[in-house]
This record gives sequence, C-alpha cells and structure tokens, in this order.
Amino acid sequence: MIDMKRFMSGGAAIQPIWVFVIAITIFFSVMSDYFLSLGNLTNILVQTSTIGLIALGMTYVMINGNIDLSVGATLGLAASLSVGLQDYGLTLAVLAAIATGVALGALNGLLVWKTGVNAFIVTLGAMIGVRGLIFVYTEEQSFYASNFAFSDFGASTIGPIPVLAIIFLLCTLVMHLVLKKTGHGRNTFAVGGNPEAALDAGIRIGRNMMINFMIVGFFAALAGVLLATQMGASTPNLGRDYELWTITAVVLGGTKLTGGYGSITGTLGGVLAIGILRNGMNMMQVPAFYVLVILGVILISVLIIDQQINVKSSKGVQA
Repeated sequence: MIDMKRFMSGGAAIQPIWVFVIAITIFFSVMSDYFLSLGNLTNILVQTSTIGLIALGMTYVMINGNIDLSVGATLGLAASLSVGLQDYGLTLAVLAAIATGVALGALNGLLVWKTGVNAFIVTLGAMIGVRGLIFVYTEEQSFYASNFAFSDFGASTIGPIPVLAIIFLLCTLVMHLVLKKTGHGRNTFAVGGNPEAALDAGIRIGRNMMINFMIVGFFAALAGVLLATQMGASTPNLGRDYELWTITAVVLGGTKLTGGYGSITGTLGGVLAIGILRNGMNMMQVPAFYVLVILGVILISVLIIDQQINVKSSKGVQA
C-alpha cells in the first residue's frame, strides 16, 4: 500500500528551515539597521530568484528520488541563446531558449526512464556535454544584448517590488499548488516513496519522472533568460556551480535525497536561508568564502541529523 499521508507530509506546519530563517533574520537585523529595509529585502529576493526558480523544479525531481546536475549548464545555454538570437527577434530568442531547456530536460528524463541508468550519471554527462555546446556556440565569447527592452526588463519594477522577485514568488505559489493539489503532485510523492507500489497502483512512473525533468529544464532555462536580462549579457561560464547551490537549497528545505518527501515551502525556506546568509554576512563585511564554510557545515549537519532520524524511525518500525 502507498501511504499517501506519509508521502504528502512534506508540507508540515512546522519546518526547521523556517526556524533557522527567522533566527538569522533577527540576528542580521540586530547587526545592521539597513537589513530589514524594503530595498534590501527585495534585493535578497532578486538575488535568490535565479537559484530559487531552479530549486522549484529540482524539488520535484528529488522527491522522485532523482537529481539533475545539468541545470547550471542548461541555464548557461539558455542565457546564451536568449542573447545571441536577438537578431532574429526578441520573442523568438526567448522562446528558443526556454524550449531548449525543456528539450534537454525531456532528454535527461527519457534516458533515465528507458535505460535505467542512475540520474546522477545521466545528468553529469549532460552537464559536461551542454557546457561544451555553450563554448562551441559562443566560440568562448560573451554575448551582449542588442535589444534594450531585454536588458531593461531585468531592472523593471511593479511599484517598489522588482518584477524578477514577483515572477519567482508567483512561480513558487503555482508549483506549491501543483505539488499539493494535483494528481501529478501526488504521483510524484508516490513514485519517490515506493516505486513498486506506485507501479502496482497504475502510476506511469517513467512518464511522471520525465515530466519532472522537463519542469526543472524549463525553470533552469527561465532562470537563465532572467539572469541574462539582469546582466544585459551572457558568458560561456554562466551558471557554473548553480547545481550545487540549488541542491543545497532543496536539501536544506527538507527534501530527502532518497525521494518521497519534500515541499516547495521548505525549498523556499532553503533558498531564503542561503540568500539571507550571503546578504547579511556581506553587510557585516565577512569574506564570501566564510559563507561557503558555514553552508557546508549546516548542510552536513542537516544530512547527519536526517540520517539519525531515519535510523531511529526504522528501528521503531522493526520493534
């Protein structure tokens, strides 16, 4: 039997990551009078929107029990296409970039589905291959936007709120509702929690996984386009290490690497935790590499605690 209550419990009312977010928010607000200003809070949202968008799709893939290491490369390719194809029209350039992300996601999902090869290996190969394609396409050169409407979009606002922050928050809401209220969301938990039981229940496992890889491909490409609008340009190395930041945010948010458990609200907390730490420590003029050390310690601690909880739960079930 598929214990849907267990698989859907990723959206529990109290999530540890939000306790951490509140704690560091209070800490940095005490350390800096400017931290809680509207300008700085919206700045945090804009700074985290790129990783945040990818993390939304990555949450679905990881709940499935998979992972996608190619998202950073997909972001870089989409950014290069959205800028490099502008001579053919801005709309065509953006659509081509988004479509490329979805197509790469579909290819990853299809390979994982049909070959049975671990997603880590498939997407590692995709990461290397796509990064190579970027260098071939760009000839190792940076591209600069020729359409001012494109570069202006990255700095646009609706009232005092940046458009990029609004897009991120709206996408977060939509993906939360899809995960919690739709059949696809329920199937995602079921496939990740117990594939054999899901198959017995008539769920099309391969199709579900492929759709989720397409979703993360879409968000990686969208993030690439939006990041290019902020910069007014793209570079061949754009998106490097983004897969690591994204996975860190999702894991901090409570999504299990083994699948079957996670939530968009938790992922949002993980994304904000990273953004607040980087922003707050920058205000305190702490060298950036200390942020990496702190996040590394936090991530390892979370995984150790999660492992201990799983061991105790297993012993409890066996008893």
